[in-house]
Amino acid sequence: MTTSLPELVDQFLEHLEIEKNASKLTIRNYRHYLRIFCEWYSPLSPTGIPLFPEKTIDKLDLGIIRKYRVYLSNQVDDRGKTLEKVTQNYYVIALRSFLRFLIKNDIKTIEPSKIDLPKTESRSLKFLEREQVERLVTMPDTSKEEGIRDRAILELLFSTGLRVSELVSLNHGQINVERREFGVIGKGGRARVVFISDRAAEWIDRYLAARTDAFKPLFIRYSRGVDEADDGEKMRLTVRSIERIVKKYVQLARLPVDATVHTMRHSFATDLLTNGADLRSVQEMLGHKNIATTQIYTHVTNKQLRDVHSAFHSGNKE
Repeated sequence: MTTSLPELVDQFLEHLEIEKNASKLTIRNYRHYLRIFCEWYSPLSPTGIPLFPEKTIDKLDLGIIRKYRVYLSNQVDDRGKTLEKVTQNYYVIALRSFLRFLIKNDIKTIEPSKIDLPKTESRSLKFLEREQVERLVTMPDTSKEEGIRDRAILELLFSTGLRVSELVSLNHGQINVERREFGVIGKGGRARVVFISDRAAEWIDRYLAARTDAFKPLFIRYSRGVDEADDGEKMRLTVRSIERIVKKYVQLARLPVDATVHTMRHSFATDLLTNGADLRSVQEMLGHKNIATTQIYTHVTNKQLRDVHSAFHSGNKE
């Protein structure tokens, strides 16, 4: 009996979870992208019978892929706008990963390397200058415990380049303030060591000293009362909460950049590279699997090119 396309997708998602140790967010996104493909590739009649029974996975070819991409280019998002090229790429990337899994498991289908990704326009990289970071991190009212917490969050984000998911998962006893370092499990289950600046360590110390509870999470909420169940797990700040905190202080600081949590990560990387750090080291600190991902920062931080411009451009000479 031939395995149906949705069943093959389920097997692929299980592979991502068990063998690839992919995050829940990645699995959720891939499930969405591949569900859209399944619905398009195997539309059903009102009776539940496939309208195109010949459209099995082994019949997939570049002509069908081209039609699917036309379909994607005409789809609209929740705002009523057509999908951006970069979003369309996510659907194609998910499909190629799925096809690669099928071939590895001896299931006949199109070779994924034949499917090219559509070209997208380069997007400018958002990051904060040092003065803007200084303005942002000093916005919280540190006369209150909540403000001390927020200052510690902002300092830690800029000091470590943590992803927001990594930040919210931190626990009370995880950070070694004295050694100025701690370990995290990042994207794809990859472990790495991150380092804390002196100033970030100072504010984490102050925040922990202000805490009188025994809750497990490092960063806790101060609204909706106290819930001590499960070591206070329900007190843990969520990703959305951290995003709202950063947005609040970006607005208070009146920054010209619409900075997000990820902007702090970009700022961390550009700060290191601008001050002479090598790309490989920054790759390790960011937890990037491939150095090509880290290279997006080089066009704004290439000190060698800046030095060449300074030395040889006639506009710089007296």
